[in-house]
Amino acid sequence: MPDPFAPSTNFYNALVAELHSPATGRLSHHELEELLDSRGRLLLRQLLQDHLDLRALREEQAARTQRPLVVGPDRLARTRLEMGHQRHLATLFGTVTVRRCAWRRPGTANVYPADAALSLPRRRHSYTLARLAVLESVRASFDAATEAVCRRCGPVIGKRQVEDLVVDAAADIDSFYQARIPTPCTADTLLVLSVDGKGVVMRPDALRPATAKAAARPGLFRTRLASGEKPARKRMATLAAVYDAESAPRRPHDVIAPPGGRHGRRRLRPGPHATAKWLYGSVIDDAATVIKTAFDQAEARDPGHRRRWVVLVDGARHQLDLIQTEAAVRRVTIHIVIDFVHVLEYLWGAAWSFHKSGDPAAEDWVAVHALRILSGGARHTAEAIDTQARSSNLTGLQRQGANACIRYLTSKGPFLCYEHALTAGWPIATGVIEGACRHLIADRLDITGARWGLAGAEAILKLRALISNGDLEAYWRFRLAHEHHRLHQGPDRGGYSLAA
Repeated sequence: MPDPFAPSTNFYNALVAELHSPATGRLSHHELEELLDSRGRLLLRQLLQDHLDLRALREEQAARTQRPLVVGPDRLARTRLEMGHQRHLATLFGTVTVRRCAWRRPGTANVYPADAALSLPRRRHSYTLARLAVLESVRASFDAATEAVCRRCGPVIGKRQVEDLVVDAAADIDSFYQARIPTPCTADTLLVLSVDGKGVVMRPDALRPATAKAAARPGLFRTRLASGEKPARKRMATLAAVYDAESAPRRPHDVIAPPGGRHGRRRLRPGPHATAKWLYGSVIDDAATVIKTAFDQAEARDPGHRRRWVVLVDGARHQLDLIQTEAAVRRVTIHIVIDFVHVLEYLWGAAWSFHKSGDPAAEDWVAVHALRILSGGARHTAEAIDTQARSSNLTGLQRQGANACIRYLTSKGPFLCYEHALTAGWPIATGVIEGACRHLIADRLDITGARWGLAGAEAILKLRALISNGDLEAYWRFRLAHEHHRLHQGPDRGGYSLAA
């Protein structure tokens, strides 16, 4: 039998001869790098092609001599052998041709045992190439991802194919997390949940019905939005975070500096540190479904409800209702804490009702009231602001900031028990989920000019969350195993068996 790797050997010898040539000896180092990068990829492609040809030759020889009985997914034997069937496979090194034997039976689909032996994908592109397309797509636009893949691998893929591979790659993420068992913690470790939402600009056909109806409604002007009008182009994505944290007791002055700033050398006590962080998000599912998924993750970490569950939110009423409903269904005690940064924003809004813009005294005013709220005086703070507004004879416009702050402190009072949270060592800010919104959505889904379809936005969001969780390698192994079963071993997707 002739040497199956003779083409690769000839290619390698030609490359060595080229490197020996006087012309190559005059190249600069970067020109040499570019030469070897291009020739090296061609050599690797040829090596892969030669190996595939060798396997095809061995399969043909075994089929002639052993005549195995090949049974398809329909449990019917394929007795007719036909050699030379081909399909193309786009890889990291370029496109190769896979030659294999077809086992046939009239009126039934062909069976290709070599497809299962190689675990070939459903599409033209290899799983390794698909993984590269995913890694490039989650950090840049699909156009940039396609360019990056082709720059490394040659012209093996187009933009639409990259989008399809990304959507396929995210298909098993939910199943992966349902099968994954989190590392257990002690009963003293806090279990923290946090939920938030952020809008994603969508194509018209991907908007929710209410938003699509608002977008179709004619505006006051034909060429621009009127004051207060919204473009109605976004669909809300809901994000959830679940993480562990050790208690870190603090005092109000560890969070907010007293009026005039801190003095002395007293060290500040740090807040709780998030560990084992798990992020999840969805554009397709509503907030109730995402919150349910977050509670599933929390219960997987604490099935006996022995740990203290702390839920951090920004105060949105619908989120609070959904969280409390889910907790009641599961009969788990939760401790809801409103993000203290949101409280500070309302305090600053109230401060400008009593101070001129840029007045340094506003900072001390905010610090006094913030320290009172941290000490358990949210209701007294609301009353003090109302009293000051009345005594200052503010106009309706001047009172807007103060009134908004009073309403917020009054309506969210049950969730502003920061004195207890600080003493118990709980987190009081939603930095984890706020950072997740910026990283998972703003840094990719909110890039300039992006208009998303539903499947693409969902896939990118879930894949970015998966990578942030540090689970890409484990997930990819999980996905390849499930994909092999679906394509080559499942009862209705091309499974087969061999009998001598």
